[in-house]
Amino acid sequence: MRGSLRRALGSARRGCFFRWLGVKVCRRSVLLVVLVWLVSWLFLNGLVFVHRNMFSDFCTDDKSKQILQRVCDDYQQGVLTGDLCEDLCVAGHVEYKRCLYYENGKKVMSANWRGVPVVLKSKLENFSSYEALALLEYQDTAGGTGVEEELSPLDVVFYATLEIKNSLGLETETNMTLPRLWGQRLKEKERTYSRAELASLWALLQQEEYIFLRVLQDLTHHVAKILGSCGHFYAVEFLAAGHAWDQHIFSLEELSLSPSPSPWSGGERMLTARDMVPRVALSFLEMVEHFENDFTHRLHLCDIKPENFAIRKDLTVVAIDVDMAFFEPKMQDILEQNCTSDNDCNFFDCVSKCDKSKNRCGSKRKNSNLQVICEKIFRSWFSPTLLGAKAGLPLQVELQRAVQECAETDGGEDAGRRRAVRQQLQDLLTELIEEDTGSRGEGREHKMRRVHTALNF
Repeated sequence: MRGSLRRALGSARRGCFFRWLGVKVCRRSVLLVVLVWLVSWLFLNGLVFVHRNMFSDFCTDDKSKQILQRVCDDYQQGVLTGDLCEDLCVAGHVEYKRCLYYENGKKVMSANWRGVPVVLKSKLENFSSYEALALLEYQDTAGGTGVEEELSPLDVVFYATLEIKNSLGLETETNMTLPRLWGQRLKEKERTYSRAELASLWALLQQEEYIFLRVLQDLTHHVAKILGSCGHFYAVEFLAAGHAWDQHIFSLEELSLSPSPSPWSGGERMLTARDMVPRVALSFLEMVEHFENDFTHRLHLCDIKPENFAIRKDLTVVAIDVDMAFFEPKMQDILEQNCTSDNDCNFFDCVSKCDKSKNRCGSKRKNSNLQVICEKIFRSWFSPTLLGAKAGLPLQVELQRAVQECAETDGGEDAGRRRAVRQQLQDLLTELIEEDTGSRGEGREHKMRRVHTALNF
């Protein structure tokens, strides 16, 4: 009897143990399934996030063509217009070439417009993504009440001027030379402006780079020229950008294949890539002086790298990407931020000092355009490695020292110091060109052709 009882108790215990083990295994299985589901969910959401934030800006020809097709659809419906639209959408005089890059919503592609290479740009992909002109909405409301109102040329100039000033960070002043000039030109046309024209203009004025290039191209030859527009896309002259990996930064070898006209030698002669370097350097100095002195406010370049510059066939340096260019008032607003150290006051290539007693960055830039150009471009051009056998020549040694001093001298607030450093570099480069060519005055070509203008609006 007792044996039977023991066996029954043992069987019961074993049964309970197996049931307990089964529950434990079941719980582990459920936990494993939940864990696998959670990991899979995180992984899939991560893929969606990466796709939206990275691959949405992946540059493809198919997507670029679709974007341009939407522009043409809007043109056909009378939503937008521009001097480029007819050739792009109807006549077929704009030949799409390839997608260059997408970046933070900005779309950039290359094309040929009537055989001329151009770059098509827009800050945003779709025309509808831009803020609508409130004045047009007001006109719709007024029209609904039976009031007929048309915008005069001066109305267009007034609102365009306000948007330009806001974009460039310039205060409203009584000096309105440029708007008056535009107003006179518009008056001469003696016509009103359609809704599509005003909407297209407003979309363009919401793009800082367009405003910079459009305004400055009439005042300096050191920015890329805007050739036309269609809605929110604008066409800029195509110029081959520089490359950090190229020892000369620009493709000077291509320019050296054709004779270069020289007013000082009385004809054309071949220039090697090495001959071109000091001439291009002089153009950089001219650009720096132009941006610093010839406008109402200093123009600061906060992203100085080879990819943001190009050169024309006459060796003129051109700023082709000015998304990070700011006039003095806006530069001060950007720099004046909270800080705990000087590192907090670095805005790309534009830096200031941290006032630790106030924990605020100074509103004045500590370095200068010239200093950054010397550091990032001139140093590599005039380094002993690149100069080779000529590196030990007295003039080259002096030039290397001047470039080194330029790269190490802040001079942000000291205008006199900046002028002295720039003048020293200009004199040495001019002397270097004259020494290489054996002719007097060729190195002063850039200085002699300079035209001073003022940006007063």
